[in-house]
Amino acid sequence: MDEEGTELHRLEEESGWSVAATAATALALYRPRTLKNGSTFLVLDHFGDAQAIGPTAEGLFHDDTRFLSRLSIRIAGMRPLLLSSAVNADNSVLTVNLTNPDLIVLPERKLMRDTIHVERQIVLGQGVMRERITVRNFGDARLTSEISLSFAADFADIFEVRGQKRARRGVRHVPVAGTDGSLILGYLGLDNLERRTRLRFDPPPAGIPGRDNRWPLDLDPGAHQTIEVLATCEIGPEQAEPPAAPGFDGLLAGIRAWCGERSAQRTQAISSNQAFNDWFARSESDLTMLTTETESGPFPYAGIPWFSCPFGRDSLVTALQCLWADPELARGVLRYHAKLQATALDPARDAEPGKILHESRNGEMATLREVPFGRYYGSVDSTPLYVVLATQYADRTGDWALIREIWPNIVAALGWIERYGDIDGDLLLEYDRKSVNGLINQGWKDSWDSVFHDDGRLAEAPIALIEVQAYAEAAWRGAGRMAAALGHQDEAAFWTDRADTLRERVEEAFWCEELSTYAMALDGEKRPCRIRSSNAGHTLLTGLPSPDRARRIAQTLMAPESFCGWGIRTVAEGESRYNPMSYHTGSVWPHDNGLIALGMKRYGLNGQLERLLTGIYDSALAVDMHRLPELFCGFSRRLGVGPTAYPVACLPQAWAAASVYAVLGAMLGVSFRPEENSIRFLRPFLPAWLEELKIENLRLGTAAVDVRLRRHSEDGGVSLNLLRRRGQIEVAVIT
Repeated sequence: MDEEGTELHRLEEESGWSVAATAATALALYRPRTLKNGSTFLVLDHFGDAQAIGPTAEGLFHDDTRFLSRLSIRIAGMRPLLLSSAVNADNSVLTVNLTNPDLIVLPERKLMRDTIHVERQIVLGQGVMRERITVRNFGDARLTSEISLSFAADFADIFEVRGQKRARRGVRHVPVAGTDGSLILGYLGLDNLERRTRLRFDPPPAGIPGRDNRWPLDLDPGAHQTIEVLATCEIGPEQAEPPAAPGFDGLLAGIRAWCGERSAQRTQAISSNQAFNDWFARSESDLTMLTTETESGPFPYAGIPWFSCPFGRDSLVTALQCLWADPELARGVLRYHAKLQATALDPARDAEPGKILHESRNGEMATLREVPFGRYYGSVDSTPLYVVLATQYADRTGDWALIREIWPNIVAALGWIERYGDIDGDLLLEYDRKSVNGLINQGWKDSWDSVFHDDGRLAEAPIALIEVQAYAEAAWRGAGRMAAALGHQDEAAFWTDRADTLRERVEEAFWCEELSTYAMALDGEKRPCRIRSSNAGHTLLTGLPSPDRARRIAQTLMAPESFCGWGIRTVAEGESRYNPMSYHTGSVWPHDNGLIALGMKRYGLNGQLERLLTGIYDSALAVDMHRLPELFCGFSRRLGVGPTAYPVACLPQAWAAASVYAVLGAMLGVSFRPEENSIRFLRPFLPAWLEELKIENLRLGTAAVDVRLRRHSEDGGVSLNLLRRRGQIEVAVIT
């Protein structure tokens, strides 16, 4: 995920790699159309084409490899005109409507524009893309012309698409027409794996299938013609009879069934504000699309196009933001990471026993270790966040069977924090990479320049980040509570005492009285980085600071230097390396703000909270499709101007989509007491732009309730009505 901006400079400086992301710079300009299913994703322009007019980050990708680099449609050799283009509400199908420009179809005859209507419908399965093209003649005379489709496959690794140059590549095969009328585009990688894109057509094109394929059009007025294309991504030895792929309608039905199942597991929100409803619906659909069903359960991949794969930190933060509404997602994340938890020392992967995954890749470059991210563990925060999520999941669900199942993994994670995470034995959790090609900075702001002093000097490792100490303190404390519940009293006392001691150590070492916030970090000499940053806001989430210090931190975060009007900047304006166009030193990240919002709610800071939630809400309204990007630039808000896009931000991004759940959770103040079969709403409030909010299918175990909240005072106070109860469950409002 976030190593995109992170490693561009570092790789150039240290490895001699050329990683200029020129192919990606258009992402912020035209908002590509995206679909995803499992480890397969599709990025197209508004015409439904890929790289039709130049190099971009478009194409059909599977397992970190681009299996179609070009997909282009033409009418009589000309690019059609665009009428409309949209992915439907549940992200199951892309529909593109096109028409013809003015054409000379015969020497003596001109075809007027808007005579031919072309509808492209594209659906995506795991390793499968299906397209249905319907051409209709709306003219008053018989139409004789042709439609053509062009294909190419460069089999570029995702890191190549991002701009990295390779000294050597595998061998691309000459396209081969199969005996069944298919077209096979093939590549033998340096990893000795055969990769193939197999294209099938119904009806077959005129002539032998190849890179350019033509279908004659001969249509009476009102008549139509349909062409279907199937693209399958194949890895490994070619099979005598490749498995049959579901038809277009069957594939679409399967996708919609999956979306329906995920939606049924998740709490729904419907408000009196249609714009908010649109934001929530888009976020829910994006999160569903980014979620992959694994053997461990549902698991959110990080984002498209650069990070459509498992990430530790991203999945844990996404699950935390959604936990009140979708505990099943947290369950899948916890079980998935338990299986991939490191068990041995491997410096090349920054792996140590008990450490939780940072990132997992399946592409050729990862397999060959041209990049270190095949299975990489270089994040300092994933491991404590794993214990934090486990604790909050237990509080949310009372599912002690799962906690017992992953208890060895929780204990191993705590062992990593104590033995390997605390490098110098001072209780603070620090990082210093072991892999020469690994990430320099290993918190969520993992850009090469993201941790620095007030004079601009970069911090030297080992580095202790403030938010990581908050996660660690919460991990020790939460583990103590879980241990007590499971009857491990000695561990409970030891871990709780460790949390208390760590909290005292953090307050002593990090608090900056003159800044009214915590230092961003301590460097290798234990010198504080006296920088006003959003990092300190995460301490509110875990409850580390005292109420007075929490209030002061919130005031600092909401001052004009930090709060740009759309959200809280990663670094405050005026700090030495502040740059609103940077990846981590002045930009705004929705998930960062979502976590801070939940922290403000924890301390009852509703005044600052409402301003923050309004900024996040307004930014969602201002962006295309109400789809919050991975990040946007941190320029101050101006009247009539929306947030400034960051050019290579992922769209969609899981933890950005999940931020709407953090916003709702902060409004509701919802908590759960499984042992009492009760749900509590702690001082719920609604901002001025939300008069009424209905929450449906709020579940606790096998029971569920629907409630309605109505705003009835200027300070956001609400009344709450129980609309429906299914099963044994109680609802209480704490004012």
